[in-house]
Amino acid sequence: MDGTPVTAAKPNLALRILRYPLILMVIEFLVFGVLGLPLEASAFIAQGRISGVVLFAGVLVALTILILLWKVFRRWVEGERDREFTLPRAPQELGAGLLAGFVLFSVMTGLVALLGGIEVTGVRSFGATQFWVWAALGAASGIVEETMFRGVLLRQLERLIGTWWALALTSVLFGLVHMTNKDATWTGAISIMVEAGILLGACYLYTRRLWLAAGLHAAWNFTQAWVFSVPVSGTGQPIGILVTQRHGPEWLTGGKFGLEASMAAVVVATAAGVFLLWKAYRKGGFIAPMWARRREAA
Repeated sequence: MDGTPVTAAKPNLALRILRYPLILMVIEFLVFGVLGLPLEASAFIAQGRISGVVLFAGVLVALTILILLWKVFRRWVEGERDREFTLPRAPQELGAGLLAGFVLFSVMTGLVALLGGIEVTGVRSFGATQFWVWAALGAASGIVEETMFRGVLLRQLERLIGTWWALALTSVLFGLVHMTNKDATWTGAISIMVEAGILLGACYLYTRRLWLAAGLHAAWNFTQAWVFSVPVSGTGQPIGILVTQRHGPEWLTGGKFGLEASMAAVVVATAAGVFLLWKAYRKGGFIAPMWARRREAA
C-alpha cells in the first residue's frame, strides 16, 4: 500500500439524475401509491365477502412485502440503507405511536363530550362491529400513507426546500388528498392539514423513522371508527363497539367528516404536534433549503 487514500467511485450521470430528490420523489410516490393505496380500498371492498381475520392477515402480509420493497428500493435505487423502517427501535416506537393515537383521540372525544357534542347511547356486541375491517384499514393507512407522505414527500422535499417548507407543503398536500373522500369538506381538509400534518410530520422528524407516525396514524383511525363509531375523514359511518350520537354545531362535532374536523381535534392534536416538533427541533437535524446550503458552501 502506498498510503494513497481510496475514494468511492462517483455515480454515473444516469444514476445522479435518477437520485436527484425531485426525480426520486415522483418515482417513489407513484410506485408506493400504486402498490399501497389498493390495500386501503381492499378493506372496504372485501368486508362481508371474506373472513375479517383473513382480511386483516392478508393486509399485514401485503404491508410486510411493501416494507421489504421499500428497503430494496432505498438500497438499490437510492444507494443508501433504509432508515425509515429499521427494526431495532420498531417495537418501542410503533407501540408508543399506537398508544398515543388512542390517547389523543380519546382525550379529544372526551372534550367534545364535555361540551355536549357526543354521547354514548349503547354498546354493541363484538361480532356486530367492523373490528377486523378497521384493524386492517388502520394498519394500511398507517403504513401506506406515512410511507408516501413522510417517507417520500417530506424526506425528499426536505432535501430540496428545507425542513420547514417541506413540513408545510406536505401538511397542505395531506389535507388536500382527503377532499377525495365522499363526505369531505374544506373544514375537514384544512383541519387535517393543521392537526395531522404537523403531528405526523413531527413524529417523523423526531425519530427520522416511520414507526411512530405509522402507529399513531393507525390507532387514531382505528379508535375513532371502532371505539367511538365516528366517520374517518368523511369515509362514511363505521360500526364500532360504542353506539354514539353527535349533537351540536359542526365546529364541535365535525359534521359528516367526523370529529377530525372538530375544533377540539384541532386544538388537542395540534398542541401535541407543536410540542413534538419543538422536541425534534431541539434534537437538531433540521436543514436549510438547497439554495441556502449551496450559498453557505460557496
